[in-house]
Amino acid sequence: MKHFRVALVVQKCIPGAFEKNLFSTMEAVCQASSEKAGMVVFPEMNLTGYYAGPKIRSIAQPVSHQFIQSLSKAADKFDITILAGMAEKAENTIYASHLVFSPHRPMERYQKVHMAPNEKEYCSAGNHVPTFQYENIHFGIQLCYDAHFPELSTLMAVKGADIIFIPHASPRGSSKEKYRSWMRHLTARAFDNGIFIAALNQTGDNTRGLNFPGLALLIGPDGNIISKFIDPKEKIHYIDIDLTALDRVRSHRMRYFLPNRRPDLFG
Repeated sequence: MKHFRVALVVQKCIPGAFEKNLFSTMEAVCQASSEKAGMVVFPEMNLTGYYAGPKIRSIAQPVSHQFIQSLSKAADKFDITILAGMAEKAENTIYASHLVFSPHRPMERYQKVHMAPNEKEYCSAGNHVPTFQYENIHFGIQLCYDAHFPELSTLMAVKGADIIFIPHASPRGSSKEKYRSWMRHLTARAFDNGIFIAALNQTGDNTRGLNFPGLALLIGPDGNIISKFIDPKEKIHYIDIDLTALDRVRSHRMRYFLPNRRPDLFG
């Protein structure tokens, strides 16, 4: 496979309105499938909505059997891989989790490993850095604050990731201001590691005191912007990804830096 279509869903998500958020998520999955997308990616905590303070305890949900069934069945029915997020209640703690539903496979998950300072009092950090597979593509997931730590992207690249999806729940500012903020670091994550970076955000007034600037984009392994949607409207942003861009970068002896790292010096 040299090309595939991904749907990045810029979604309004209301904290605590789990059924409403799940319904809009399922609608987007159906629409993405009708547009021949192979993957559909939702923002951080899109199913539960987002809180950073103590109120997150009131909206966190366990990954219930019924919930897994509904999204697993959608992945099977529409033959599409779904990446959806939630505040996950697990035993005596809460994780910012992103779940991967692939057709006819068990659910997988990523738990955010870098909690922001305003999150860490109420959420636990994950301790694993998995990678996942869609056909012949290997991918990683990071969540919002994770993207500020270069070594996480490098670890995923060393593990074989071709693309890293970075769903955000990042409030405040306009869509253009958030785009300028992301450009300070996300292009470097792609360029330094020779990988694609796909990022997206929640959007709109969440009716609980936070307003999110809508944004979705794809950065190529050469560090250049391939596609972007900078707008506060809810939208499914479709991108046709040309995987031959990886070959062009990784076959260039001066522009693919990852194989020339010195792990003997810094791990």
